[in-house]
Amino acid sequence: MSTEVHTEKPTACPYPFAGGEGLGLSQEYAKLFEDGTPIRVRLPFGEPAWLVTRYADARFVLTDRRFSRHMAVERDEPRMTPRPVPESILTMDAPDHTRVRTLVSKAFTPRRIESKREWIGELAAGLVEDMKAQGASAELVGSYALAIPVTVICELLGVPDEDRPRLRAWCDAALSTNELTDEECVQSFIALQKYFEDLIAQRRAEPRDDLTSALIEARDAHDRLAEPELLGLCVATLIGGFETTASEISNFVYVLQQRPELWTRLCENPESIPAAVEELLRFVPFAANGISPRYATEDLTVGGVAVRAGEPVIVDTSAVNRDREVFDDAHEVVLDRADNRHMVFGHGAHHCLGAHLARVELQEALKALVLGMPKLRIRGEVTWKSHMIIRAPKVMHIEW
Repeated sequence: MSTEVHTEKPTACPYPFAGGEGLGLSQEYAKLFEDGTPIRVRLPFGEPAWLVTRYADARFVLTDRRFSRHMAVERDEPRMTPRPVPESILTMDAPDHTRVRTLVSKAFTPRRIESKREWIGELAAGLVEDMKAQGASAELVGSYALAIPVTVICELLGVPDEDRPRLRAWCDAALSTNELTDEECVQSFIALQKYFEDLIAQRRAEPRDDLTSALIEARDAHDRLAEPELLGLCVATLIGGFETTASEISNFVYVLQQRPELWTRLCENPESIPAAVEELLRFVPFAANGISPRYATEDLTVGGVAVRAGEPVIVDTSAVNRDREVFDDAHEVVLDRADNRHMVFGHGAHHCLGAHLARVELQEALKALVLGMPKLRIRGEVTWKSHMIIRAPKVMHIEW
């Protein structure tokens, strides 16, 4: 790769690239895979940004402290929706980010999550049996893929069973790009915040053994959280805790059913599921666009281009995870791939707090299906989500 630094600023092209339905990557990625030089892009809303598609460049942008997430709050952040991105742990820089993350991370330690594995596995197996009891076919997204992470994250937060359908609808609105009107999305987000304001008030009066109560204690007893931070953490944990995992369960089944020999291999060797989950995480182009922009706080060079102070840089993880300099046979599903250093959960200080929880849910969800429905097949056409930040089936019927 050339070491020449390009200082001329090219015209920004529309992004995300049109890829149609399904999980295929647009042909516009082909040149990026060959060249790798960051390009200028413009999302539907906000200012232009540099787009990074190489693994090494992504590591640099996501770990170097000369890039800021908090500057996005002060700028016209590149985004998919007309609504400004609300302040939360996702828009913080150190030291505030470090303080808040340290508090929340206690609820997501690998040891604590592993203590939930048996329960999550039993939940998944029970849902498989429920589907089988209803006949010879079922709709996977609503009956299974959503049911697992909704139950898990609401259990962790202390959300009552009867409230979970409402929270799902509000989260769908938060992740919508243009299926709903801007006013409808704003009203849904306000309703979601109001719900957690009420839940926080209830837990203040009657604390329980859940994450919401633990965060309240950090706020009230130890003065380590501001009230808006407490509310923002509850909302961010809910949104990040189930829609993404639910979508990946459906995506994994879809990918494996397009390659029946891989499904058969997993059914014959369920012990290989953890490695398979990592590979499917790498392979699936999950997000419709790159992850949260980082703003350069000084003039920098990224991938051979000059990024000026105040310019945003977006990392496209779907492309980064197909970098042939890091992954052999990058465009193929290699279930036993070793040293799988994908960036689905981000990298650096903002690496996803719930990564281990997501892994356990995905492993147990896939395990329950291969053990309980080894002859599973997709029935009919898949209906894909549209106007959403996340790419995944909306409706997918299966038979066994």
